[in-house]
Amino acid sequence: MKIVLLNGPNLNLLGDREPEIYGATTLADIERRLTEQARAEGAELDCFQTNHEGEAIDRIHAARRVADAIIINPAAWTHTSIALLDALNAFEGTVVEVHLSNVHKRESFRHHSYVSLRADGVIAGLGGHGYRAALDFVLRRGGGAS
Repeated sequence: MKIVLLNGPNLNLLGDREPEIYGATTLADIERRLTEQARAEGAELDCFQTNHEGEAIDRIHAARRVADAIIINPAAWTHTSIALLDALNAFEGTVVEVHLSNVHKRESFRHHSYVSLRADGVIAGLGGHGYRAALDFVLRRGGGAS
């Protein structure tokens, strides 16, 4: 099984940016743990972070040919990007949306997610553990389309 882990804008600053909201764990820490978890289950995890929406869309398009699942933290694009939703709608495998913080306890503009319209599951507010839960779900599900 091949899984793409896609992280959106500003997540490269995890550990430094607003640790009271996002915690002290870095994205590299999260990616390392998830890669080990995937490998232990016989899966391959391809990690990618970008601050450029077009690059994220290109990565989703590429995943259509090779991946069984996408775990995505779209960050601010969650609330703004119909283009990201359209790209995910063209992907036939499992999609899990992850947010470190509980977006429903934050500003009202964060309560709407375009990505959720495609996601097979949404995890919010569990910090870095949310990524592990998403990976566990994908591994148990087998990556098939919804």
